[in-house]
Amino acid sequence: MEKIRLMLVDDHDVVRTGLKTFLQTQEGLEVVAEANSGEAAIDLAPRVSPDLVIMDITMAGMDGLEATRKIKQACADCKVLALTVHADKEYFLEMLAAGANGYVTKQVAAEELVGAIHAVVADQVYFQPALAAFLLEDYRRLLAHNPPTIMDGGSCVDRNLLETLSAREIQVLKFITEGLTNIETGEKLGISHKTVARHRERIMSKLKIHSCVDLVRFAVRTGLITINQRI
Repeated sequence: MEKIRLMLVDDHDVVRTGLKTFLQTQEGLEVVAEANSGEAAIDLAPRVSPDLVIMDITMAGMDGLEATRKIKQACADCKVLALTVHADKEYFLEMLAAGANGYVTKQVAAEELVGAIHAVVADQVYFQPALAAFLLEDYRRLLAHNPPTIMDGGSCVDRNLLETLSAREIQVLKFITEGLTNIETGEKLGISHKTVARHRERIMSKLKIHSCVDLVRFAVRTGLITINQRI
């Protein structure tokens, strides 16, 4: 099996070195390039053609937002995963608008970062569950202006899909769409975060959903969460 080729973009040498050291120990991952600026990243990405660019946002000179936009234009097959200290809505939504395929903070657990890498390379959109609150907020606003005609359990297709989930999977889905992390969900349910992650994979497979934003939409349509529910 070919390794996932990674390019690291961060203007802090210590961060890049630590990240590279960790990722190189993970089976199936290979760091093939590093850049210490947005400018260096957009020059390097088309030449190296990594499977995934792990992108910091706040850097001297060109920031990660602009670098992501330019990389996606020059190297359409390159996936971008934001890895940043910023957990606020503005950066999150702007990075997604720039073309990022995923978004995690630098406080993320090591194994969740590896999971995010694999998910994004597999053409899924990945961001930490806690950030789902931002998408839920925007979705509520959208519903307020364009209310759906059916809110009593969703469509027949949605209801049929919901019935494929076990009771535990429904619990996990509800907590995910409310913005809880795998660890927080595990604590509430008395199971390990690894078990939560496995439930999450099965949920997405059963529902044929590949992103948290679509999980949120599904949960709203089927009434698992409501637009008046507090986060």
